[in-house]
Amino acid sequence: MKWFALALLLVNGALWLYGDSFVPKRVAVVSEQQTLPRVADLRAASSANQQKPSSEPLPSSEPELGQVETVVEPRDPLPQRYCVRLGWFENADAAREAYLLLGSPGIAHDIREEERELAPLHWVIIPPQPADRALALFRDLQRRGIDSYLVRRGENKNAISLGLFESTRAAEMVLEEKKRQNLNAILANFPRNQISYALVFEDELMPDSGAVEAAESDYANNFDLVEIRRCEGVATVSENP
Repeated sequence: MKWFALALLLVNGALWLYGDSFVPKRVAVVSEQQTLPRVADLRAASSANQQKPSSEPLPSSEPELGQVETVVEPRDPLPQRYCVRLGWFENADAAREAYLLLGSPGIAHDIREEERELAPLHWVIIPPQPADRALALFRDLQRRGIDSYLVRRGENKNAISLGLFESTRAAEMVLEEKKRQNLNAILANFPRNQISYALVFEDELMPDSGAVEAAESDYANNFDLVEIRRCEGVATVSENP
């Protein structure tokens, strides 16, 4: 009995010393006093987040370091071919001489013969009549010393011309004089064409630079006809002066 009590005492002491190693570890629970956030604190935090600058960089319109920006320089306009037509000349030799006096400008040149209609002359005439009467009247005028001639062909055949005038006033004065001489004269228009010559050549001018206008103004001082326009195809035939 004594040994049984001693053994029980030893077992109890061993359990007291090593009992914690046989029991699972306890989980410590720490209780702290916590409070809910106030509404004012939430609003303040929200405003702070909105005012916080973004960490992402804003796009820049300037080229980045190391990036080469391509700059396209405007090109100068190229000269264009213009056809120049100048006139009028009485013959081809006069046109060639004018081309040499101009310094032989342009790429190629040509001399053109053209029939052009001029302003009609003012014609003082006695209207057509039968051939025998027209001839008798013409002889009477010649005897009286009145300058006249008999028209022998055309739509005014057998009319008697008393003068051709460029000036309207001069023609009217002669008409009044002939009527005072009891002549049945009238005033009519005398159409006329004339063979003239024009100088045509090609030149290179810079468009939209005032060069065309300057050339027109310069040529207008010496020529009655001045035409400058862009060439379409081959406009002239090269001719050696």
